[in-house]
Amino acid sequence: MISRSAYIRVRYGETDQMGYVHHGNYALYFELARIELMRSIGLNYKELEDGGIMMPVLKLECNFIAPAKYDDELCIETKIKEIPTGARINFSYKITNQEGKLLTIGETELVFVDMVKNKPIRAPKFLIEKLKENDSNPE
Repeated sequence: MISRSAYIRVRYGETDQMGYVHHGNYALYFELARIELMRSIGLNYKELEDGGIMMPVLKLECNFIAPAKYDDELCIETKIKEIPTGARINFSYKITNQEGKLLTIGETELVFVDMVKNKPIRAPKFLIEKLKENDSNPE
């Protein structure tokens, strides 16, 4: 399993009339955390795209437990529980506030796509190798 944390402070414009983070922002928070996890292990979305591979989101799940509010400092813990063996990769998320209170849990499933053919492809070997290098529970 690979796990990393990213931090963000809730900005005023991300909140709704109730003073809570608007639900649409959680997809952006998940993306930020996912990109930071990838970057921390030596993978870069831009380099993937420059190499002809894109990773669109196939599925997004988000369960709201308690609201995040303006000026909260959020910790977004992101995990890759399994190294991909096919065309898909899954990420799980846990968002807590500065007091450690669990606010949100979620998951995303992304698919590796050849940008020229616009068809799903297996996870690239170099990506799998980076994931294996950083796996805290290698088999």
